[in-house]
Amino acid sequence: MASALDEDTQRSIAEGRDTAKAFLRSIQKDLQKVFLVFLAGFILTFWALRVYIWDWLRDVTESEMSPAVAAEADIIATTPFEVILLQAKIGLILGAIIAIPPLIYVTRDELRARGMWPQSPVARWKLAGLVLLGAGLFAAGVSYGVFAFFPLMFGFLAEFGLEANIQPTYGIVMWTEFIVFLSLSFGLAGQMPLLVTGLSYAEIVQYETFRDKWRYAVVAIFVFGAFFSPPDPFTQLLWAFPLTALYGFSLYLAKVVVTAKRSSDQIDVLGAVRNHWNVVGGVTVLGGALVYGFYEYGGRTAVNGVLRLAGSSRRFLAPGEGLGVDPETALAMYGVAWALAFAVVATLWAVYTDLDTTSAGYQYGDPTAVDVGGLNAAGVRAAPADAFEEMEEEESLALAQAAMDDDDPEKAQAILDRFDEVNDGDGEEGDGDASEGNGAASAGGGGDDADDGGLMGSVRNRGSRAGSTFLAEFTDGDGEEAEDDIGGYYTDLKFILDSLRSGSFRIVAVFAVVMTAAFTWLYLGGLGTVRADLERRVPAEVEGGIEIITLHPVEALVFMVKFSVILGVFAALPMVLYYAWPALRERGFVAGRIRQVYLWAGALGAGMVGGFALGYAYIAPGLIGWLVTDARLADMIITYQVSDFLWLVIYTTLGIGFLADIPIGMVLANKAGVPYRVFRERWREATIATMLIAAVFTPADVITMFLATVPLMAAYGLGIAALFLVTFGGRRNLSPPAEFVGR
Repeated sequence: MASALDEDTQRSIAEGRDTAKAFLRSIQKDLQKVFLVFLAGFILTFWALRVYIWDWLRDVTESEMSPAVAAEADIIATTPFEVILLQAKIGLILGAIIAIPPLIYVTRDELRARGMWPQSPVARWKLAGLVLLGAGLFAAGVSYGVFAFFPLMFGFLAEFGLEANIQPTYGIVMWTEFIVFLSLSFGLAGQMPLLVTGLSYAEIVQYETFRDKWRYAVVAIFVFGAFFSPPDPFTQLLWAFPLTALYGFSLYLAKVVVTAKRSSDQIDVLGAVRNHWNVVGGVTVLGGALVYGFYEYGGRTAVNGVLRLAGSSRRFLAPGEGLGVDPETALAMYGVAWALAFAVVATLWAVYTDLDTTSAGYQYGDPTAVDVGGLNAAGVRAAPADAFEEMEEEESLALAQAAMDDDDPEKAQAILDRFDEVNDGDGEEGDGDASEGNGAASAGGGGDDADDGGLMGSVRNRGSRAGSTFLAEFTDGDGEEAEDDIGGYYTDLKFILDSLRSGSFRIVAVFAVVMTAAFTWLYLGGLGTVRADLERRVPAEVEGGIEIITLHPVEALVFMVKFSVILGVFAALPMVLYYAWPALRERGFVAGRIRQVYLWAGALGAGMVGGFALGYAYIAPGLIGWLVTDARLADMIITYQVSDFLWLVIYTTLGIGFLADIPIGMVLANKAGVPYRVFRERWREATIATMLIAAVFTPADVITMFLATVPLMAAYGLGIAALFLVTFGGRRNLSPPAEFVGR
């Protein structure tokens, strides 16, 4: 059998396999040492989790809970081997991470021999400083999450759950993963200064972009916090304010580094500190003094008083409270941490102050004012794109010629490359200018200069050729043929979406108002009201009612958000239909005037409300009562996970309304121009689509997927039967078929 791979690919794979074998053989004796490091990390992690970590995390979880709430909170294992498997999984991950540095160390010679090691040496103190900075920022982010954010968050979640009569009983896997992943997110957020500075320094993202778009960054931080933290303003501010301050610090650090690069200056941290030792020292002392004064001179009491007046139950704890550290030691730790933070900011100020930002004509904050002629080759490549966007082609050629006259061909090449990169796609005009540039370069001198002028000419020609893109090859004369090739669906969809622009604000407003109202109602007690009302319908034989627990800390909040979004979407659909109806009618998808929208909205709304009332009054309590009674008769403890219980309620209430809307919607669609035969002949596609929807919106279980699919398809069949009756077997539709409407 012939291989599907060509000979070159097979040869490359064989060479790679041989290289990997040789590489492993060469480090075989050292792999044993790496494995021992991995094994030590695994065993230590496993032992620490068993002896210390679980109890410590439990203390962190309950540190902000009142005694009554802490007594109700619990951590459980839902399977016999859950705890030991979780410890093994965490041990494997941490053991592998610990083994990575020694693995890199023992393979450095082999990597260097194969050209996979950095050729330009990096000063060890720079590398060590970068590693220490990254590790320190990561540790600071994780510490903030563990010691400040998590205690307040768990205190809120447990209290909120008990108010809704939901037991805060967390599964150990979900609880641990929640703490670990959110801690990692705080640690990674702490790397923001390195990320912003690295992207700015490498010109992957211009510093000016980070600086000018700071408003979007702040909004994104608050939105992210609104979704991934409890809906408590204090907790959201506790999330957003530190990240906003960190973004500001990242901008300032990037400003220092980028300024040094663009001005071709060197950063001398120690020299800057010596030159401004009084400012750095004073700011450092100020940072420690502020923390000391906050705790010792009534600052904490004043802030707690403001929180009390605002109705918040959150409080600033005394130093060391909840950490197991005496107040004096804790206060000293806080003071040192804040003093170091202030010292870092002051040091950055001193470094930036000592940078020479004027010798090269560099005006920071105005990229177009950069004097490209005063920069070296590295400075030209790092200069912002704005400086070349304002530049004429003749000016770039003159600057390149001046660089050639100064015997700096690298700089000349860099100027032309940057101009081509920023002004790519000038076409034939660029070729003509390039030819003139060649002549100017040649005329500027003889011999070597002429050769260099030819080099610049080749650069210009290359840039001009880049201006012709492959997209032009796919452009038709009038564009109609391309539209026909894709059936015109894209054009129809774009036309319909464009028609929604005039009402986009109203659509979003309706969605936001309904979603906010639903979430607020659930948050302020609606969740507990629904749960208590349904529990009253449980048969009297079941003593103690139903116990509902949250295996995941934010499970109840996630349900509230999802349910609120569903209601918001349903409320906005009539508005979408109203604004899209003229475009749908013009494209031939529907028939009738816009007043048909009122019929659609009224009929579908009535079907949803009627089905919901039927489900809430009879179907939901009947089904839940039957399930509870059946479990109680089998001597089972009735404990439901909050998301499963509440989604069962939704499926048996709103789900009944949705089922009622299926045949109603089919009749309305027939009146709008969709013929009966389409529904009858497309039942296979409808079944597949229904199964896909059920797979997404039901729990990850095949049985529940079919339990949702069967009623939906039954409603679809009922709709076909109703259409058969009202259309006399398809011989007379309520409206002409859509393909003939408006054509």
